Amino acid sequence: MKKIVAITSCPVGIAHTYMAAENLEKAGKELGVQVIVETHGSIGVENELSAQDIQEAQGVIIAADTKVDLSRFYGKQLINVGVQDGIHKSVALVQQILDNKAPIHLSDSKTEHLEQQKEAKGIGQQIYKSLMNGVSYMVPFVVTGGLLIALALTLGGEPGPGGIAVPEGTIWATMLSIGSIAMGLMVPVLSAFIAQSIADRPGLVPGFVGGMLAANGALYGSDANAGFLGGIITGFLAGYIVLAIKKIPVPKVVQSIMPIIIIPIVSSVIVGLSFIYIIGEPVAWMFKALTEFLVGMQGGSEVILAMILGAMIAFDMGGPFNKVAFLFGSGLIAEGNYSIMGPIAVAICIPPLALGTASFVLKNKFTRPEQEAGKAAFAMGLFGITEGAIPFASTDPVRVIPSIVVGSMTGSVVAMLSGVTNQVAHGGPIVAVLGAVGNVLMFFVAVAAGIAVTVLMLSFLKPTIQTAPPVVVAEVATQTEATTPKAEFSSILDIIADDSIVLDIPAATKEAVIDELTTRLAATGNVTNAARFKEAIYAREAESTTGIGMGIAIPHGKSDSVTTPTLAFARSNAGVDWQSLDGEASHLIFMIAVPKNAQGDMHLKILQRLSRKLMDDDFRQALMQAKNQAEIKALLAEM
Repeated sequence: MKKIVAITSCPVGIAHTYMAAENLEKAGKELGVQVIVETHGSIGVENELSAQDIQEAQGVIIAADTKVDLSRFYGKQLINVGVQDGIHKSVALVQQILDNKAPIHLSDSKTEHLEQQKEAKGIGQQIYKSLMNGVSYMVPFVVTGGLLIALALTLGGEPGPGGIAVPEGTIWATMLSIGSIAMGLMVPVLSAFIAQSIADRPGLVPGFVGGMLAANGALYGSDANAGFLGGIITGFLAGYIVLAIKKIPVPKVVQSIMPIIIIPIVSSVIVGLSFIYIIGEPVAWMFKALTEFLVGMQGGSEVILAMILGAMIAFDMGGPFNKVAFLFGSGLIAEGNYSIMGPIAVAICIPPLALGTASFVLKNKFTRPEQEAGKAAFAMGLFGITEGAIPFASTDPVRVIPSIVVGSMTGSVVAMLSGVTNQVAHGGPIVAVLGAVGNVLMFFVAVAAGIAVTVLMLSFLKPTIQTAPPVVVAEVATQTEATTPKAEFSSILDIIADDSIVLDIPAATKEAVIDELTTRLAATGNVTNAARFKEAIYAREAESTTGIGMGIAIPHGKSDSVTTPTLAFARSNAGVDWQSLDGEASHLIFMIAVPKNAQGDMHLKILQRLSRKLMDDDFRQALMQAKNQAEIKALLAEM
């Protein structure tokens, strides 16, 4: 029998990965060919293709919306499409391989950029995806570095004329060094993984090199580095330069060394020279011009000067504008002028404190990961680490940057008019606690004013994220939470009860269905706090819709209020708008509840079984025609 190999993967790594795998296998059976599918899901790589499988295969089908290593398939027919095509066009894909109409894969690079062979995606979407990739890798460095620096300054710092100093030779000085290294890697990591998202592994080296250049202003004659904005520039620059180089035709003998020698060297040189001589020099010139401008502002309007300083501090959170304002104020301390550093010390801490506060009080405006990042941002703000706001500004610059700029301007003006002073080159509440601030009460009033303005602006500017509506479900509080969950299940019937099956549910909206199924799950006793579990359901919906198409929705959540994995099912004849990817209403809704500490990614295994079985048209039709709960359970037993 002829053989075809395939790989399926979707961004979330759950339902669509297995739906595509199931349909490709079915298409193979229909056309008389064996299709072996390797899935890249949240559980990890499953059914990994062997070298023999690939060697014997007539061709390869990649149905994925994530990057896949193609180096194994050199010389094979290869089709590279999105996961939706794997679901809906599986027969045509298999037939194309059988007809020998697919292109031969002749690249020796580790991967191919998906956009080269798939339907073109909007440039805006590509830029956003690449930026988010960089930010996701950057955030741990910001948090780790910022909190280590904050801890070192708190426990080992002493105020002095040059700022808060940590005595050398102490454990706190070592911790400060570690934190500074982590924070220093922030911009290079951001740049590198933006480039990697665009050009894959060959983009990492020039991305890191460009990020290091952006973080080191001395290389282009500036006392201020280019900050995270410079890192974004170098990341995209490196990524697209590598893409351009990869398109250059080269002799076959050179292809093997392109991704490991030629591309990294050539692209790094181009990125480095471009940044130093084309981008870096304007940064250095801007630094000098801004410094001269601020010097010229002395003796003029205090309010205007305070507004300018506050805006510069907040705008790029550690970049050239921030550094110019900070060094301007620091330089005046040596001349005995402490009145400028006072407003700067206020402005420095407002962005992270305000965003941390906003993530606490505006929960419907921030995702769950952002709320967690808000805690770290707030802690960094207490110690004058403006960079704590960068993760928020990177993901939503249009709304976040104006809000923190206006907030810092407000705080700076209040501090200037109130005569707040600061004798050390640092900012945040820590300098007030250590006694370096004059007029401490107004210092905190100014900070509070800036936070209030920022939070107010964010409440208007940021869109609302879908959250759970007011709880109307009765809570089951009689059982002990967090009991030990089952580790495995042998059948879907092990996790579904008769009362958790609703035929012809009257609820007409997504929210009403979630309410009904949550009530059913709570009634089983396996969900001890319905309100908390429903929060988990809506948190997952906020990430991306669980309406997977073809009339199916699979809402799911992990919560410490779930004691045992449990499944609920609802059928809607009229259909429910679940914002499904194919735009169709959902008629078959499965809700999965899993303990937060469940072992083995149980909810993913349940999703895998459901997704595969639900690709069977006859199975879906049988579920729609089942007359009672017993027939539904008999069908589910097939899984």
